[in-house]
Amino acid sequence: MNITIRYFAIMREHLGKSVEEIDVADGTTAGEIFGIAIRDTPRLASLERAVMVMVNEEYVDPDHILQPGDEVALIPPVSGGDHLPSLFTVTGDELDPRAVEALVAGPDAGALVTFAGTVRDNARGLTVTALDYEAYPSAAEKMLARVGAEVADRWPEVRIAISHRTGHLVPGEASVVIVTASPHRENAYAANAWAITRIKEIVPIWKKEWYEDGSSWIGSELDYQIETGRIDPKDVIEE
Repeated sequence: MNITIRYFAIMREHLGKSVEEIDVADGTTAGEIFGIAIRDTPRLASLERAVMVMVNEEYVDPDHILQPGDEVALIPPVSGGDHLPSLFTVTGDELDPRAVEALVAGPDAGALVTFAGTVRDNARGLTVTALDYEAYPSAAEKMLARVGAEVADRWPEVRIAISHRTGHLVPGEASVVIVTASPHRENAYAANAWAITRIKEIVPIWKKEWYEDGSSWIGSELDYQIETGRIDPKDVIEE
């Protein structure tokens, strides 16, 4: 069956074309198109984790089965050129906000907004001594790239880079750094604030808080409060 593929940004430059029509086997899925597209350009393989797929102008899952006449668009998350694979990272190393800024800064950007989320020593009235961050790294980086793609869709002039820590962190250490660069400050501020909200919604990274007398995974704090006698189970009302 015949389908159309559209390429953008770094893929368009390396493939030397913005659109082509190809024949694929019946039952071909959206997730298989990237491999087909770069078959003769293997140097693009590192982009696979970051590229999103649209079919007929709608984002689809990799197992979406293509139909004759479909238009498939391979969407890099942002127009970051050769730096694209490192724009969205999950790492056990200490975060350097200046290094993240360097990924998106440029003479065309009149505004550079940097958000560094740091570990604080208190939460919900408890003293926090440390945090453990656990991630599904490959999926987390893919979802960070998706946040970048969504930012590019909402604010086309904004460039964004995100780095998130994993491992054991103590108060004062940075757990996430988000940098947005834009010709104007309004969009840089808006995109940065929106990005941290989306990270908390879709990125598979989990946080465990350590206290002076125990620990709790965030999302199960009620269990900890009951276990330590801070809340009487009889006072918990189930709806």
